[in-house]
Amino acid sequence: MTDHQQLPQDKGLDHTLELLKEGYYFIMNRSNKFDSRIFETRLLGEKAICLVGEQEAKLFYDNEKFQRKNAAPGRIQKTLFGKGGVQGLDDLDHRYRKAMFMSLMTDDKLEEIRSLTREEWRNQLSNEKKEVNVYEAAKHVLTRMALRWTGIPFQKEEADQWVDEFSDLFEHAADVGPKHWKARWSRQKAEGWLEDLIQQVRKEKIEVDKDRALYQFSLHKDPKGKLLKADIVAVELLNLLRPIVAIAVYIDFTVLAMHDYPAKAEQVREGNGREFIQEVRRYYPFFPFTAARVKQDFLWNDYEFKKGTLTLLDLYGTNHDPVIWEEPNQFKPERFKNWQGNPFDFIPQGGGEFDIGHRCAGEWITIDILNETVNFFSKEISFDFPDQDFSYSMNDIPSLPQSNIIITNVQTH
Repeated sequence: MTDHQQLPQDKGLDHTLELLKEGYYFIMNRSNKFDSRIFETRLLGEKAICLVGEQEAKLFYDNEKFQRKNAAPGRIQKTLFGKGGVQGLDDLDHRYRKAMFMSLMTDDKLEEIRSLTREEWRNQLSNEKKEVNVYEAAKHVLTRMALRWTGIPFQKEEADQWVDEFSDLFEHAADVGPKHWKARWSRQKAEGWLEDLIQQVRKEKIEVDKDRALYQFSLHKDPKGKLLKADIVAVELLNLLRPIVAIAVYIDFTVLAMHDYPAKAEQVREGNGREFIQEVRRYYPFFPFTAARVKQDFLWNDYEFKKGTLTLLDLYGTNHDPVIWEEPNQFKPERFKNWQGNPFDFIPQGGGEFDIGHRCAGEWITIDILNETVNFFSKEISFDFPDQDFSYSMNDIPSLPQSNIIITNVQTH
């Protein structure tokens, strides 16, 4: 029998509590301790392999070696992703479902995203405001924009009502106790509402724009030529709505960066908004890691991967990898001026290829929304930062500034 390299091992019966305590630093801490970009630990009672780095990301997104089925913990499926969603599919089923999302990423659709973002921020801050909670305002802006863009009919009061439900899905996805159950109830409520709309679309009881997601998803067919079940379509519509509203986290960090790095923020007015928001996405915490399972036994760098083994890729750690990024713990938007990246070195929302891989289909949406938002805050309004707690925890997932970022004396130009 051939001997293979032994993976560095995180000693102990289980390290789930350490993961909760260390948050975004969990994998990085052990990678540094073992001086290795790969190691073995135990989480939720099972063996897990942890990876960090560009080559490791390339391995992780090899569809011949890893699959997403049964990778996410049950509590995450019941809150963040939903049962039967695209994140848990593989091979042909994944390609068909992913194509449904990618069909929305046309130039015209993305231009509409940009236009709606500008319009909704102007609506939100149309009058002078003495005080604005940026995070809460962003969630309202993004909820209205997401419902309009997907073609879901609503009254303004309904949009305000759904802000909290959509937010529960990502704010409390990893929580335990009452907050977790609140998130599950919010998902059930939202899915039920969307299922009803889907059935009305299919029975032609309501008229909706045939060029938008509600109609397109409702009539999308699987590889066997059958309409998707209504509950699956509801899950996938939420997989559009939820991530758009979750961009509020990035918006909060974007405005924090404007406070912390005013000289860098000044460059946005000179047309460098995209570089600024890309550095926000790299520098600040968003997703800590992503999960998959080994599809079949294989060897990599003489390390053995056994079928079914849970495997985690450190997204935050890869975005702070000194092998990839010069001075990774410094906020330097200029690093993106002539940046020539690839699908595996800059992965704030996951890596891989868009069409055939598992890279987030909404990444282009995220970039456009953030770019429009930072330009709006830089060029269309003026405001002050009152005294507040700007700190954020690396243990909370998702992490947010403690104050949610408060701005005062808001005036439109």
